Amino acid sequence: MCSVKLLALPLFIATVLLLPVPFNAQQTPEDYLNAHNQARAVVGLGPMSWDKKVAAYAQNYANQHVSECNLVHSEGPYGENLAWGSGDLSGEEAVKMWVDEKTYYDYNSNSCAPGRVCGHYTQVVWRESVRLGGAKVTCTNGGTFIGCNYDPPGNYIGKRPY
Repeated sequence: MCSVKLLALPLFIATVLLLPVPFNAQQTPEDYLNAHNQARAVVGLGPMSWDKKVAAYAQNYANQHVSECNLVHSEGPYGENLAWGSGDLSGEEAVKMWVDEKTYYDYNSNSCAPGRVCGHYTQVVWRESVRLGGAKVTCTNGGTFIGCNYDPPGNYIGKRPY
């Protein structure tokens, strides 16, 4: 009986090692771009491109939030969307949160539903915003801070995104 258990142990370990492990990379420029460009294509917009200068700005700003993970905008030269998660959050998941605000955006009135936020969505699909940079940091509290910056910036009052 003991030898059967000993033989089963290596088989069990080998099986566990072969199981797929969920991996949420979503941290390459292509991951951020694909998520943005899918949303833009839905409304007939062309794709954005990754910009190293904008990405460096996003990374520098994200690095400043490692200790507290606060969602405070940089007030810099770019459009900006920020996201926070209490655990690991991928860039793709952050973009999905922003794009999900589409539900609250009314194109005809160019406004958000009362009491709702939709400005993250309109920045993602802002026609003139064609260069993107994004960054992610894990905060000391275990949370995740993600920022995407857009050049040129969008969300001008009175102007439709597309």
